[in-house]
Amino acid sequence: MKWTNAFIPTLREAPADAEILSHKLLLRAGLIRKLAGGVYTFLPLGLRALRKVEQIVREEMDRAGALEMLMPALQPPEIWQQSGRYETAGNVLFKLKDSGNREWVLSPTAEEVITTAAAAEINSYRQLPKNFYQISVKFRDEIRPRFGLMRAREFIMKDAYSFDVSDEAAQACYQKMYDAYGRIFARCGLKAFPVEADTGVIGGKFSHEFMVPAETGENEVVYCEACGYAANIEKAASGIPKTAAREVGAAIEKLATPGVVTIEALSKEPYKVPANRQIKTLVYIADSKPVIVLIRGDDQLNETKFMAKTGAVAARPATPEECVAALGAKPGSLGAVNMAATKGEIKIYADERLRGANDMTTGANEDGFHLKNVSIERDIKVTQWFDLRTVTVGEPCAKCGKPLKIRRAIEVGHVFKLGTKYSEKLGATFLDEAGARKPAVMGCYGIGVTRTLQAVIEQSNDKDGIIWPLSVAPYQVCITPLGVAPDSAVMKLAEKIYAELTARGVEVILDDRDERPGVKFKDSELVGFPIRIGIGEKSLAKGEVELKPRGGALQSVKADAAVEAVVKLLEEGHASLR
Repeated sequence: MKWTNAFIPTLREAPADAEILSHKLLLRAGLIRKLAGGVYTFLPLGLRALRKVEQIVREEMDRAGALEMLMPALQPPEIWQQSGRYETAGNVLFKLKDSGNREWVLSPTAEEVITTAAAAEINSYRQLPKNFYQISVKFRDEIRPRFGLMRAREFIMKDAYSFDVSDEAAQACYQKMYDAYGRIFARCGLKAFPVEADTGVIGGKFSHEFMVPAETGENEVVYCEACGYAANIEKAASGIPKTAAREVGAAIEKLATPGVVTIEALSKEPYKVPANRQIKTLVYIADSKPVIVLIRGDDQLNETKFMAKTGAVAARPATPEECVAALGAKPGSLGAVNMAATKGEIKIYADERLRGANDMTTGANEDGFHLKNVSIERDIKVTQWFDLRTVTVGEPCAKCGKPLKIRRAIEVGHVFKLGTKYSEKLGATFLDEAGARKPAVMGCYGIGVTRTLQAVIEQSNDKDGIIWPLSVAPYQVCITPLGVAPDSAVMKLAEKIYAELTARGVEVILDDRDERPGVKFKDSELVGFPIRIGIGEKSLAKGEVELKPRGGALQSVKADAAVEAVVKLLEEGHASLR
């Protein structure tokens, strides 16, 4: 490709609304352009890189035995209603009506479509196992799209769906996909690692996310350097001890606490109740009903854990007015003592760290008052106990006891073991060897293709621009002649090297623009071509050209050895990505 024939509109400065470095570089390097919030056009150079990511994904899916197909993004709402996700995923579903006033949805994933297809076509255990995948455009009704391709309204995703006859067979398929994901991200040049994760609105028995470490990532990952434990903070647990038990004291004592409505205020004079001896009482509206959540005063509720453990489809903190209606007091004075006798219909969920705790202080359900000498077992009738708290840095690992750490990361892939959630609801059943009809055991496996592309840039860059891994670079080599007169020795050599490298299957771009050397070099560094060949009159007078690997040192090589030197560098680079 000749630069003058290409379309690479580089920018000296990033647009003001570009928030993180990878987003800025996508725009500055002429890879994408914003059409609207969360909606982007891929320009030719960006599309070349995107197609390479797609091809790596496709090759590894095929290698793992998955079958490619293509499903519609425009889907009837009835199948979403049948699965139950019309409600549970309703906040991210794009919904529209056609000219006949019929409703449709634009899908963020395709569990309903593939399960409906399987229900119609698969009838016998002899047709299983099967794993279908697609690479296609998806839609998500993001309230606040941000960070470029990281959180967009329209994006490209690889989604795969497996159907098996048993849990054991489904686990084998899950492992195949898990291993394939490791290969995919390694081939893309990403340092990605798997973590335990919450299944979210997709549901299922368990799942893993594949994370790329990044300070700008929207996810927090809890990990242990000693034993390798890693989990999304929404799922993570620790080995932190339960609240120390004390002797059960006297009867509950009512304490006047005028104006005290926070954990911190109660810990100060004249009350001096440590946060770890307080019970924090939260009221949530879960599936339209009030519930009480109890955690220790120095802990924070993890809402994702709360929803996953309780099975709530939708949950939010109650308003002060709803708290008064449910418990008779405003936030800051709430408690669950003797609730079974007075408000028995309200469920009480408590964090495991409070199990067995006594000599505690909690709200009295009367504004301006608290209760002392509270014993969980004696005074509060807990409906269910769960791990509901958010893990913090330094807590002991539940597996090995060493201190846990937390870092930010970008989620690029997610694998789920779904079980029979969708197959039962949508009728994807088969006859087993004994002739009994059973629901297929499913798994689903997603990779954000456009997000992966941006994650590569977020992880591989420097002050000058992008540093593309060879496997996904839009072009592998940029030839930069410092003079472009057609009859000049510089340009003739540039054309010769260009032709030879192209003949050997190398993807080359020749910068034939009549621009200053500084402009050409800056653009080459900004776009991030892995290897640059600089050809100028001074170096050519010595029979040499300059080779510069992106992010590496400049080296002089003989002009007649340039092609072999480049091919060697490319072979070494590709070998490192295998």
